[in-house]
Amino acid sequence: MAKPHVTLEVGNDGVAVISMSNPPVNALALPIITGLKEKFDEAARRNDVQAIVLTGKHGKFSGGFDISVMQKVHQTGDVSLVPDVSVDLVVNTIEDCKKPVVAAVEGLALGGGLELAMGCHARVVAPKTQLGLPELTLGIIPGFGGTQRLPRLIGLSKAIEMMLSSKPITSEEGMKLGLVDVIVSSQELLKVSRQWALDIKARHKPWMRSLYRTDKIGSLSEARKLLKAARQQAKKTAPNLPQHHQACLDVIEEGVVHGGYNGVLKEAKVFKELVISDTSKGLIHVFFAQRATSKVPNVTDVGLKSRQIKKVAVIGGGLMGSGIATALIMSNIYVVLKEINSEYLLKGIKMIEANVRGLVTRGKLLQDKADKALSMLKGVLDYSEFRDVDMVIEAVIESIPLKQKIFIEIEKACPPHCILATNTSTIDLNIIAEKTSAQDRVIGAHFFSPAHIMPLLEIVRTDKTSAQVILDLMTVGKSIKKVPVVVGNCTGFAVNRTFFPYTQGAHILVNLGVDVFRIDRVISNFGLPMGPFLLQDLAGYGVAVAVGKEFANAFPDRTFLSPLVELLIKSGRNGKNNGKGYYIYEKGSKPKPDPSVIPIIEESRRLTNIMPNGKSISVTDQEIVNMILFPVVNEACRVLDEGVVVRASDLDIASVLGMSFPAYRGGIVFWADMVGSEHIYTSLKKWSQLYGDFFKPSRYLEERASKGMLLSAPASASRSRM
Repeated sequence: MAKPHVTLEVGNDGVAVISMSNPPVNALALPIITGLKEKFDEAARRNDVQAIVLTGKHGKFSGGFDISVMQKVHQTGDVSLVPDVSVDLVVNTIEDCKKPVVAAVEGLALGGGLELAMGCHARVVAPKTQLGLPELTLGIIPGFGGTQRLPRLIGLSKAIEMMLSSKPITSEEGMKLGLVDVIVSSQELLKVSRQWALDIKARHKPWMRSLYRTDKIGSLSEARKLLKAARQQAKKTAPNLPQHHQACLDVIEEGVVHGGYNGVLKEAKVFKELVISDTSKGLIHVFFAQRATSKVPNVTDVGLKSRQIKKVAVIGGGLMGSGIATALIMSNIYVVLKEINSEYLLKGIKMIEANVRGLVTRGKLLQDKADKALSMLKGVLDYSEFRDVDMVIEAVIESIPLKQKIFIEIEKACPPHCILATNTSTIDLNIIAEKTSAQDRVIGAHFFSPAHIMPLLEIVRTDKTSAQVILDLMTVGKSIKKVPVVVGNCTGFAVNRTFFPYTQGAHILVNLGVDVFRIDRVISNFGLPMGPFLLQDLAGYGVAVAVGKEFANAFPDRTFLSPLVELLIKSGRNGKNNGKGYYIYEKGSKPKPDPSVIPIIEESRRLTNIMPNGKSISVTDQEIVNMILFPVVNEACRVLDEGVVVRASDLDIASVLGMSFPAYRGGIVFWADMVGSEHIYTSLKKWSQLYGDFFKPSRYLEERASKGMLLSAPASASRSRM
């Protein structure tokens, strides 16, 4: 790959064009930043240069600061790797330049890219360009002056919204707000930018230094009111998030109260503090972990080309099947939906229509796109339409005989190249496929509910699944906007298997006398969207019973059998489905704890009889988190040991996207490494002596703890924890 570089060319008109090149998005790697400084110094010195245009090659301006530099900071602990750009280097050099500088922007200007453009004296932008400051998604704040310049260019309210949401705007909206001076076609971009720069020089156009503007900030009292409202909103929308949202607002406020230059100084200081925070470590780890999932040894590196999947049959129009069909038709893939009778088929089609309508209502989909998507769907009651499908996804109930019967039928009905996929969440694929002869085409396509919204697709391979089939399903996954993670075949696969101890740990705590509602509160304060008992209420108790049996059969040595769910069902409860569970569900209001569930919980405690001397145990909030999540880490260790995932970071991304584990904690294995394998091991050992084998540490955890190794380190490594 070509090295990142910056060029300077001076035309006959006296305009120096400075261009950044670091494909694919011209990320601001250190050589680019150094190159920009050198070229701007040169342009400022040269007598033949009247004005300057800053642009990016390859149809992009810049996608922002090179995130791999921050990853290096986390690996080495050396924060000096991040330059003090905002204070003394490029952006201030541009803004304070004695010659006018115009940004010629197309494609995207995100993060540091937009901050560079805002340091210029004008912005000439191509249509449909993405402009934004997404730094908060990485646990940091804009660090090249963005917290100060954006409010001064577009006003405080919109600038706060753009930074806190991390959502980009288009050049068309930027024009209305005052961020963009003019929109011109890509072909005209450089020509218009050169002329604009010369017009500034000749005083025909205004010479704007955005850091010194105050006309859009409003009065101090108005600004303080806006900032106060933003703080309250941030607390409401992200109550469990770390403090980088509030830190961003502090830095904006500094600039409003004490002027832009003081704001820039505070921004630089806070940026450096946040770069080395656990939040930034976690979010940047997730950023790279998601990209790593697309590399699968012996699949993506052996020169195979993925085949086009144009038509997919989905068997079963229930909650999962209708969600999968929705995801496919929304991405222009023709779907044949098969059901056993016309009543079920109509129900399935209605669910798909409701899914698509819901996306239109929420503004996620335009009506004409919705109509086009629904035209890609056909309902059938037999296999006659299966003769030309490229893939079948079976999404019926978790019944082994039924799934085996379907696989025998589809092998006969489908063409010989057709991929035979199952959406099972727990059943071993070899059992499903044992009566078929096409075992190289059998694969798991495990979606998470609701399938058209949840971003994870667990691709389950057996020892016989061909590399071509895996690659094809990975490609389909990406085309329907999922993150495909390739995993091995076992009960529960990677995600459900890793997290089966989660609910069990919560049930052990309840039977040890800990309050159900306190457990839910503590877990949601840790950062999960809801606690285990509210989750059980929403999923329905039938799921809890069925899944519990699967895991009890597969892992009897570490299953805790709690009678609580059976007792709830016996008392006529089924969670949200019938409005009665651990919580009360009334229309239009949040779930409320149901005090009448307490006697049922007490009955469960009597039956299990695990409270020491019959008395409730006393635990801190941190111990509740640990007693629920350390067993999950323990199971993750077994999954790593058995090679169920390609790499530990795949399990991290799967836990974030499939189980809503907080992204800012970096995923389950990353979080465990931050906590430390020794602490997890000694805690589990102590609890296993007190409360039984459910907590017994795995061999893998014991080995890593004794050597002080990271749980995520490959088997050959022996690097110590950071």
